[in-house]
Amino acid sequence: MFNIRNLRRIGVASLATLIATAAFAHPSLVDSTPKDNSEGPAPAKIELRFSETLTKQFSGANLIMAEMPGMGAMKIAAKIAGTDDPKVMVLTPNQPLTPGKYNVEWRAVSTDTHPITGKITFTVK
Repeated sequence: MFNIRNLRRIGVASLATLIATAAFAHPSLVDSTPKDNSEGPAPAKIELRFSETLTKQFSGANLIMAEMPGMGAMKIAAKIAGTDDPKVMVLTPNQPLTPGKYNVEWRAVSTDTHPITGKITFTVK
């Protein structure tokens, strides 16, 4: 039988599920500059924008030059910092990037403390 009491129970259960889901939301990469799989001039900085506020002490990234003539992959020194927006991570290479293919391998942790990893790739012409 469907009555107002059953409707209230369904509403309370749905609300509890929604709150629990929001509490355990994982950060995901929303956007980046440069864009994933893009080609263009060397960026002065790389910005990663996430869906959740990052826990800075557990989040980070590595900048890797994936293809170097005559060599394998090589990690590029870069400063990692946050911004006024707690959902943004910025990598600033210590030196200008030379032409080649680059990967940014990131690790994002939000308040749920569950690490999420990923990668973007871009090519400097």
